[in-house]
Amino acid sequence: MTVHTESSHVLTVVGPTTPADAVVFDLDGVLVDSFDVMREAFGIAYAEVVGPGEAPFAEYNRHLGRFFPDIMRIMALPLEMEEPFVRESYRLADRVSLFPGVADLLAELDARDVPLAVATGKAGVRARSLLDGLGVLGRFRHVIGSDEISRPKPAPDIVLRALDLLDVAPERAVMVGDAVTDLRSARGARVRSVAALWGTTEEAALRAEGPDVVATVPTDVLALVRAA
Repeated sequence: MTVHTESSHVLTVVGPTTPADAVVFDLDGVLVDSFDVMREAFGIAYAEVVGPGEAPFAEYNRHLGRFFPDIMRIMALPLEMEEPFVRESYRLADRVSLFPGVADLLAELDARDVPLAVATGKAGVRARSLLDGLGVLGRFRHVIGSDEISRPKPAPDIVLRALDLLDVAPERAVMVGDAVTDLRSARGARVRSVAALWGTTEEAALRAEGPDVVATVPTDVLALVRAA
């Protein structure tokens, strides 16, 4: 079915439409626009550890949502790239911004007293530092990094941990992500998955994964959540 939202966009919804009581967000590509910073940090890390040549960022981008060490293993790249990648990510953090509409979305969810969590491929300390610098850390009851659970995405552990901390049943929550790994993690946790299309993402791959909801702007998420 389709739902016409206040933003005049059309929200594509498959399956149950019961309003959610909680929202779990991915971070990069959903709440924050960090794509250019990731690309620069990855390029610097590659040059320092691997050497000359073009850094394979396009391939790295296909694995977003996963924990950085897991991506290195998948790509057969040295795990030593993590240190300069993290260092440069911190150095360039002031170039990361919230996506347009995210601040309004978070403010409205806060006004409705909807509990929020972040479940990210980043390490927890990095995620909390970034959100704090953007002035929105207080909007979230919990921010969970992939280094803080036993199995990162696409396993369901990080979403299940968020639900446990929020004390919300899976059927009463939605998980918003911009990567296939996010949607698979949500499905494994039996949470309705929302494909976020407003960032730099491969729309065809996300739609092929069969998300429960396809949202085109952040404020579309409001149509999925209970009223105040």
